Amino acid sequence: MLNAVLWGAVSGSAVLIGALMALFLPIRTKLIGFIMAFGTGVLIGAAAYELLDDSANEGGLLPTIIGFTAGALVFTLFDWYISRKGGSGRKRSVRGAGGSQGNGSGLAIFAGTVLDAIPESIMIGASLISGQGVSLLLVIAIFISNIPEGLSSTAGLKQDGYSKSKVLLLWLCVLVISTLASGAGYSFMDHASGYTTAIIASFAGGGIISMVSSSMMPEAYKEGGPLTGFMAALGMLCSLILDHL
Repeated sequence: MLNAVLWGAVSGSAVLIGALMALFLPIRTKLIGFIMAFGTGVLIGAAAYELLDDSANEGGLLPTIIGFTAGALVFTLFDWYISRKGGSGRKRSVRGAGGSQGNGSGLAIFAGTVLDAIPESIMIGASLISGQGVSLLLVIAIFISNIPEGLSSTAGLKQDGYSKSKVLLLWLCVLVISTLASGAGYSFMDHASGYTTAIIASFAGGGIISMVSSSMMPEAYKEGGPLTGFMAALGMLCSLILDHL
């Protein structure tokens, strides 16, 4: 349980690190795009190799299909709702979007970030159940993807007039939520059946794939340009290497 909490905190801390970079360092938007593209590739690989493959092997194809479809649908519906409330640009830097974050609400940006973080953190905790240690692939994938999210979301919050102290408080809340979600994932799935585990793992995989497709990759291309595809391919190659280590 303690290990799950600690690893959840490690992955969640990347959002805070990204926020600190955005607040105190001049970060080029193209670099944000490259990091986001690389993180997208790593997350896609992690969802495929770590979540869906294990789900199909442990619970069978049917619960994997059910969980994956449900996860993608639920994330899409929540993302659509949060986007309508002003959180559509939570992964968009100000300059990379032409100098405007739109009419994004700070709370909607925060809610969208939490929505992205919860399924990822749950699966980090669940990866410890086998007793073979945490899935480094998942931790690294989530950590890499969270840094540009902290960078770009902080830009949106600053655009909405949030002070540095309030921005940091929000991201500390995300860190706490990620930590608790990881612990919850370990506690809940420790006694779950293979069928239940398969549905939950594939549900998280569906949510992650929907998230990177609808928000991370489009914004990565806007900020990184034509090299985005190459960086995403390198990210997925990295996830394959990590999966075989």
